[in-house]
Amino acid sequence: MREALTAAASRRVTRPAPLRQAVYDALTELIINGSLKPGQHLVEAELAEHLGVSRQPVREALQRLQTAGWVDLRPAQGAFVHSPTEEEAAQLLGVRSVLETYSAQLAAQNARPEDIERLGELQQEGVDALAAGDVDRLVAANTALHAFVTSMAANDVLAELLAKVGQKVRWYYTPIAKPRGKEAWNEHTQLIKAIAKGDADRAGEVMRKHTERTSDFYRKQIASGSNQA
Repeated sequence: MREALTAAASRRVTRPAPLRQAVYDALTELIINGSLKPGQHLVEAELAEHLGVSRQPVREALQRLQTAGWVDLRPAQGAFVHSPTEEEAAQLLGVRSVLETYSAQLAAQNARPEDIERLGELQQEGVDALAAGDVDRLVAANTALHAFVTSMAANDVLAELLAKVGQKVRWYYTPIAKPRGKEAWNEHTQLIKAIAKGDADRAGEVMRKHTERTSDFYRKQIASGSNQA
């Protein structure tokens, strides 16, 4: 864990935000980006040292992370990063598929020329990230493109629901971003074309298949144990 933190996440927690929340957010991000991996033992003293805080806010954050499903606290053993089960993934990604499908339909209905131009820019960023083999950039580009489609939908309730599942979707997507990348970004191209034409039915169908293929790919990774590496 020490090497992972040093290499990818030894940033000090900034003080302006409430300390408890800042520590919680920092640890959540370390889990999402894979610096702290599923099943990994979390040592309070090491986390506190690397975040530049005392052990108390780390201990409190670990309690909250357990409640949120990011961490498992085991009696007499300590804290461990949660390892998502196949059932958990199926439930979350299934809900995401329904929400994103509706989002794509609304986006197609509301699309303006400047929105299509922005989607093209986001698509190019993802293609460039894939070519560079940059996982962090690739995940960020994927998140940005889907978020922009959601913003085009102009539905506050939908946006709120997608935000709730967004962090864990990003967590699940990170280990498959590269192997799924070429197919996923080709599907994004089809999605953008449908949205540009204002074809809500086609946009929804493309998004549905896109999210379902991502879900299937992730479940296969769980079954093989590849996402634990």
